[in-house]
Amino acid sequence: MKRVLVVDDTKNIRLLLTKCLELEGYEVETASNGQEGYEKICGGAYHLVFLDIKLPELSGTEVLRRIRARGIPTPVIIITAYPTVKNAIECTQLGSIAYLQKPFTADRLRAVLNQLAAEAQERRAGSEEIQQLLDAHRYREALDRLKGELSRHPDSTLLYRMLAETYEGLGDSTSADQFRKAGRAFE
Repeated sequence: MKRVLVVDDTKNIRLLLTKCLELEGYEVETASNGQEGYEKICGGAYHLVFLDIKLPELSGTEVLRRIRARGIPTPVIIITAYPTVKNAIECTQLGSIAYLQKPFTADRLRAVLNQLAAEAQERRAGSEEIQQLLDAHRYREALDRLKGELSRHPDSTLLYRMLAETYEGLGDSTSADQFRKAGRAFE
């Protein structure tokens, strides 16, 4: 079961997200302020975090900045009642994967979750095609595909492992070791 953390200071939002996510099959934990959310993210393994921007004690943006600085690649969906271009750009640069504006409906939440699932399926299909190239020792073609995939998903440990395998196949063990090491940062 996938674990999700909801960090929002509004009790009704926490309850709405919890109920909707549980109906979708997620195990949900909550936090009511930024510091509590930050501590939970650092102390647990979550598949997804819903993070409000305006929080007591520590802003959502600061939570996101701190977890990325610690190398925590957990996908984060920003939720806010006060959307600004500045916040959207900053959160995107920090690696948030979606932006959910309050008030939102259960249908809007489902649409975001479905979009994320479709993107994950697309990544899996692309990885399978690249693995077929590697199995056939078509390393140059695999390398071209991997570079494109890595630009879209720079935190994918699987892509780093595949790049290491590709460079090994091309006889470049130095680059292979560098990609293995880089991939460990996202584990």
